[in-house]
Amino acid sequence: MLTTIAIVLSLGGLIFFHELGHFTVARFFGMGVKAFSLGFGPKLFGFTSGKTDYKLSLIPLGGYVALAGEQGEEEEDFPEEELFSSRPAWQRMCVVAAGPIFNFLLAFIIYWFLAMAQGQGIMLPTVGGVIADSPAASAGFQVEDRIMSIDGKPIDTWSHMVTTIREGGEKTLSIKVDRNGQVLNLQVTPKVNTVKNLFGEEVTVPMVGISQGGKVEYIPVEGIGFTTALNHTWQMARVVVKGFVSIIERLIPVEHIGGPIMLAQMVHSSVQSGFFDLLGMVAIISINLAIINLLPIPVLDGGHILFFALEMVFRRPLNEKWKAISMRIGVLLLLMLMSLAIFNDVRRLLS
Repeated sequence: MLTTIAIVLSLGGLIFFHELGHFTVARFFGMGVKAFSLGFGPKLFGFTSGKTDYKLSLIPLGGYVALAGEQGEEEEDFPEEELFSSRPAWQRMCVVAAGPIFNFLLAFIIYWFLAMAQGQGIMLPTVGGVIADSPAASAGFQVEDRIMSIDGKPIDTWSHMVTTIREGGEKTLSIKVDRNGQVLNLQVTPKVNTVKNLFGEEVTVPMVGISQGGKVEYIPVEGIGFTTALNHTWQMARVVVKGFVSIIERLIPVEHIGGPIMLAQMVHSSVQSGFFDLLGMVAIISINLAIINLLPIPVLDGGHILFFALEMVFRRPLNEKWKAISMRIGVLLLLMLMSLAIFNDVRRLLS
């Protein structure tokens, strides 16, 4: 029950913030808005303010902002100057782009809150596993060992440890570890291996053969955490974009693409871990939603942005016939992608 509530609130919040972006910028430019709906289908309840109908609809799988004159039609309740279609292409582009931008903004706000509430999370250099017949196994590493220093250099984080080992190449390293309060000095010689990274790319690096212990420590952030949140948002956006590129390059198998079931499982896992983890997951989903919507596929925000950009370049509206054809192709691509994602979800459940 708790997971269901978390899923509805999380997705509802993401959709609301996305549509709020479209709405806010449209009203900033003085465009008329006929409706602001959270969800699709029959109206459950709502109210009318000015000329806008605000409502909560039955199917909570999206939402929309209905702009006056959005399809070039005339509107009896709105004057010509308030119609979306009568505005310059750059203003229409701003309205469309505001949805994804607000999703980035939501992720930033969440990371800012987490930075102030928790601090900056760092992965501690603790050993979670030792690969058999590896240099680490030969050197005597054990699970729960905490790496303290390498060749006399203090080690505070897992990433710092990895960087130090790789910079040393294949030379023997003197590693000081804390094992249940006892300090030990271990000698280990890294071995060069070719492995696949997070994005499916093959990298050849020196390795000792240990895995993360998964222990995280939170340290206070400098100042008010603004820079930390901004950097975290940027880094996560880079990871998401890199992931999309890796899927296109077939470095990451398409079987890894997930749909609504995977999304629900991720939210469920975050709920079990606590409120802060749930917020972190919402921020990641928000960044994914922003980047997906910016893809230059007709029917998505990115497709409309592309249309408006071309209109600005050619200084005239695009041919309606070709726009209609591209829209049909865009819908087909989205249906294919959604079908693949749902198929992968079902396959994972059955296996």
